[in-house]
Amino acid sequence: MTAAFILLCLIIIYGVIPTILIRQMGLGIYKKGLKEGAIALTFDDGPDPYYTPQLLDLLKKHGVKATFFVVGKKAKQHPEIIRRMHEEGHEIGLHNYRHVSNWFVLPLFLQQGLHKSARIIEEITGQRPIYYRPPWGHFNIFTWLVQAKYKTIMWTHILGDWKERVGVHGLFQRLKNSLTDRAIIVLHDSGETFGADEKAPGNMISALELLLEEEKAQKMEWVTISDMMNVQTNKQISSM
Repeated sequence: MTAAFILLCLIIIYGVIPTILIRQMGLGIYKKGLKEGAIALTFDDGPDPYYTPQLLDLLKKHGVKATFFVVGKKAKQHPEIIRRMHEEGHEIGLHNYRHVSNWFVLPLFLQQGLHKSARIIEEITGQRPIYYRPPWGHFNIFTWLVQAKYKTIMWTHILGDWKERVGVHGLFQRLKNSLTDRAIIVLHDSGETFGADEKAPGNMISALELLLEEEKAQKMEWVTISDMMNVQTNKQISSM
């Protein structure tokens, strides 16, 4: 057997199979909310110094609260954006210290990265994150042990907004179709990650603006993950 074949087998055993099992069986993850009549908007991969402030402006204009799963390294680079998220009533969760698949991260480094990211966010906002979403939704054999102190949030709808070819109106239609009860919708406010198009977040913001101007969307209850899960955030933080 070649070294490449052995490496591929290890990745499959260490990461691919656990990811399939965890996601299909729903082991320790949340893919849908608990609050009837509510929808949770979530954003991954930020903060981005260009797109995230525009997104925050849009959410503020429409009075929508959301949850941001941020990359720890980016949070450290842009504390003013993290601070603004917190001050405007949004929730902040973890998305690893660097945007790397858990298929390629050893348990110790994953644990250290989450701890470092949580500390960065706590130093900026005064609140320690209690939610986690792994990049690309990838797990490994040890993920559920390493991130046991966090609630792992996946999604009900993922819309492919990281690709420009979807287009503003195509994404707008996908957003409209995702307005289902207790849905957790994932979007992306950065186009810097592997596989993403750099300018795709611009399309996302434009499509989201079209959605939030719709009468149906204005009648929806847009909530953070804690509100969606009926979690008393302060109690959770103080008990960790």
